[in-house]
Amino acid sequence: MANNITLTIDGTKVTVDQGQSILDAAKKVDIRIPTLCHHEDLCVAGNCRVCVVEMEGRNNLIPSCATPAEEGMEIITSSPKVRRARKDIMALLVSEHNTQCTTCYRSTNCELQDLAAEYNVDNNMYLSVLKPNGTIDKSSWSVEKDDSKCIRCQRCVRTCAEIQHVNALAVTERGRDMKVSTFMHLPMNEIVCTNCGQCITHCPTGALTERRYYDEIWEAIDDPEKHVVINTAPSVRVALGETLGFKVGERVTGKMVTALKKIGFDSVLDTDFTADLTIIEEANELLVRLKKAFVTKEEVALPMITSCSPGWVKFIEHMYPDHLAHLSTCKSPQQMFGALTKTYYAEKIGVDPSKIVSVAGMPCAAKKFEANRPEMRDSGFQDVDAGLTTRELGHMIKQSGLDFLDLEDSDFDSHMGESTGAAVIFGATGGVMEAALRTAYVVITGRNVPFENLNITPIRGMESIKEATIKFENCVSEYSFLEGVEAKFAIAHGLTNARTIMDQIARGESPYVFIEIMACPGGCIGGGGQPIPTNNEIRLQRIKAIYDEDMGKPIRMSHENPEIKKIYQEFLKEPLGEKSHHLLHTKYRKRKRY
Repeated sequence: MANNITLTIDGTKVTVDQGQSILDAAKKVDIRIPTLCHHEDLCVAGNCRVCVVEMEGRNNLIPSCATPAEEGMEIITSSPKVRRARKDIMALLVSEHNTQCTTCYRSTNCELQDLAAEYNVDNNMYLSVLKPNGTIDKSSWSVEKDDSKCIRCQRCVRTCAEIQHVNALAVTERGRDMKVSTFMHLPMNEIVCTNCGQCITHCPTGALTERRYYDEIWEAIDDPEKHVVINTAPSVRVALGETLGFKVGERVTGKMVTALKKIGFDSVLDTDFTADLTIIEEANELLVRLKKAFVTKEEVALPMITSCSPGWVKFIEHMYPDHLAHLSTCKSPQQMFGALTKTYYAEKIGVDPSKIVSVAGMPCAAKKFEANRPEMRDSGFQDVDAGLTTRELGHMIKQSGLDFLDLEDSDFDSHMGESTGAAVIFGATGGVMEAALRTAYVVITGRNVPFENLNITPIRGMESIKEATIKFENCVSEYSFLEGVEAKFAIAHGLTNARTIMDQIARGESPYVFIEIMACPGGCIGGGGQPIPTNNEIRLQRIKAIYDEDMGKPIRMSHENPEIKKIYQEFLKEPLGEKSHHLLHTKYRKRKRY
């Protein structure tokens, strides 16, 4: 057991485990110490010094985030000396910051702005040293970088290194020229960046934001010649409310649909529909690979890995290009939706597909990049015209003047608006795997998965890498080759964990048949386009909301969705068929690692 340490903070005794910091101890007794470089997802940095406190017996102030608690410490968190120091630090940061706060995208949701107001910082306290002629890097489809708003806290650098193991950003230069930059100072679209957006959700200011496209969407909505369709991802409905006055984890599905209809979208549809479709295609693809491996003894890439996360897909393209065959050929639900919007949906409503503007409301920054991939034009047009983050949707609803809290609930429109609980759980890490297993087990055995209420609990939760083993018994005749097979499955979230999985595959040591990988911590509920702040506690509340919505659905397995059955009967004909291959499947390509 860990040794206990007892110290006193502002006259209150607190006991913590040995190794915990003064900041940890203060949180335990609800004493707030301001921070900027600190984030609970990341390692300790201690470089902003906003969290300084006074310690009895020491002349100099100490950083509470980087100082371990020690027995008998006497700490004061808000003495005149501490307050003066913090105000000085804030004033220095403001002196080299672009303080055009009224026009900043992060205004009212900026940690620097909040602390500057809290400490009543006058921006004339120190001479401004903001470098002139600063440029904003808008080269990436997904990430916008504005150095004039960077406070050099290095949270983005640590995020990219620790959580994602990509290292697209680094500290360069020294002294007054120190900055967060890229390899060789290249623009964002020319570096090894997965577009995941985790740097954005961890940035305390507006130095890193998503590329924003809602002005173009407003123009399309206002154009009477355009038919504007939006599909919204499962994790948007459990996070959008955070931007509009609801508590964390509140489901706002019906209000979201109402708001989007009132904004002026011609049709509001559900990405969950194509999540169900993804399961049908992906489960069949896995079964085909297993049959080749077990029956015809063909060489086939196993384990098969999901390809729903565009950040993960770009990661494997850069880092493990020799193993791209392991990826499922299925497009993501967003891209399946786009392809069907301008083919099947256009036919059903009798609209010229050239007049359709297909918009995706997503929890993800990488979805913007994915929408602009040259591979994603199988409908004969760009399948998805624009991707909007959850944050952008929140801004659009605010701009429309709607009182979101008082909106009535509405249902998604038809023709691609029906979905199941299996599709909803795509939003949480392990959800794609669970949805696939619910259907695959029925196909293989004719029975439901042997878990209470279809809940495959071993693959849920926030563990770095999760595993499950399912034994197939009493299989239907078509899949008798799987009789008695104990199949192993794995789930990883965050690209550091993806690297662990891929290194295992590269060594030829993977014991799994199917693997789910999501680029972001917690899966899509923790995506780079979700409301800020996002931390582990918030992720867990969003995950709970996802599973609650699943349990409330009348249908909870993808293959039972009546609209899925209908689209195969009327349009696609069969899973993995000619039309499915053309519209719903794709190939990815090798990219440079450096």
